[in-house]
Amino acid sequence: MMLQDEKNSTVIASDRVDGTTVYGVDKDKIGKVDKLLIDKRGGNVTDVIISAGGFLGIGDEKHSIPWSKLDYDTELDGYRIDVTKEQLMDAPRFGADEPDRAHDRNYQTKVYKYWTVAPYW
Repeated sequence: MMLQDEKNSTVIASDRVDGTTVYGVDKDKIGKVDKLLIDKRGGNVTDVIISAGGFLGIGDEKHSIPWSKLDYDTELDGYRIDVTKEQLMDAPRFGADEPDRAHDRNYQTKVYKYWTVAPYW
C-alpha cells in the first residue's frame, strides 16, 4: 500500500527498495537491489547488495556496493551508479549460492578499496 505523499517523500521503506532496478552511467540496466545493509549501532544504510548477471535469477552474482555510490534517478525510477555493467562485473562479488559475504570484513575491505570509498567502520 502506497501512502498518499510517498512519491514526494525523501524516505522509503526497505521493502520498497528491494527489487529496484540499478542503472549504470550509460543508463543501461545493470542489476537490481537485492538487499540493504544497515549499521546496527548507527542506523544508517552502509551498503546495497546488487544482483547482476544471470538469467531469470539463475546464475546471478551478488555485489556489495557502498550505499554512497548510488543515487536515485526519478526519471528512471531506479538507482544509478557511475559505472558500466562491465565495471560492476569486475568488482568483488559472490555467487547467489555462496554464503552472504557482505558480512565478512575482509570482503568488505576489498569492496571499499575497489570502489575507492572510505569504509564506514
